[in-house]
Amino acid sequence: MSDRTINQQPHTPHQQSHGEPGGAHAQHAAAHAPHTHGHGSEPDDFAVQIADSVESFVLAVTEVAKGDEPGSAVSLLLLEVSQLLLAGGRLGAIEDVVPEDRFEPDAGPEPDGEQLRERLAELLAPIDVYHEVFDPYGPPEKPNAFRISDDLAGVVSELQHGLTHYREGRVSEALWWWQFSYLSNWGTTCTAVLRALQSLIAHVRLDSPLGAVPDGADTDDDGLTDEQLEQQAGDLMAAELGLGR
Repeated sequence: MSDRTINQQPHTPHQQSHGEPGGAHAQHAAAHAPHTHGHGSEPDDFAVQIADSVESFVLAVTEVAKGDEPGSAVSLLLLEVSQLLLAGGRLGAIEDVVPEDRFEPDAGPEPDGEQLRERLAELLAPIDVYHEVFDPYGPPEKPNAFRISDDLAGVVSELQHGLTHYREGRVSEALWWWQFSYLSNWGTTCTAVLRALQSLIAHVRLDSPLGAVPDGADTDDDGLTDEQLEQQAGDLMAAELGLGR
């Protein structure tokens, strides 16, 4: 077991703690809060819907990463990330979920997400790196480089942690974890990934060239010039959307 007040900081490339969920942002939505659940109790409709959305995302990203349909990868990921953010928005709009125990029950060993990350990185190689300003309300800062593959693999790992609790009948524990990790991390991560995916499609549909990779960007020294990366990314998206270049 772990003390949720100390050791519950989820981690992905976008990690930034905002504390445990709470505050006035959700008071007006208190009427829509999920019921609390005892161990082994049946989940209510809200919990079932959130769990279904989470499981759907995990399964879909895993399938996309197999690379069986590379021509639709970006479009499918755009849809799946959008759907997950809808579930996240519902979690963020309700009052705080309060689990029964102060200590989080042991969920067992964490799944290894390295294989998923590697498959996504290979599939998305020309367009994997993107740039984002982490906190739009923070002090002015230069955009940081992130990878879609790293971000999605990290989000899947966080969601699976909650799924483990849910499948063991610890419904309030699962909801607490999904709500906390949405507010502290994967909501920000998915928002950034969604912007990157939407930008790719917009560049191709609007026939707007992709910008060159800035100096110092993390491209794993793959030997390609900025112009070659730009051309590959544009060709990939054009082929996916059935547009000639």
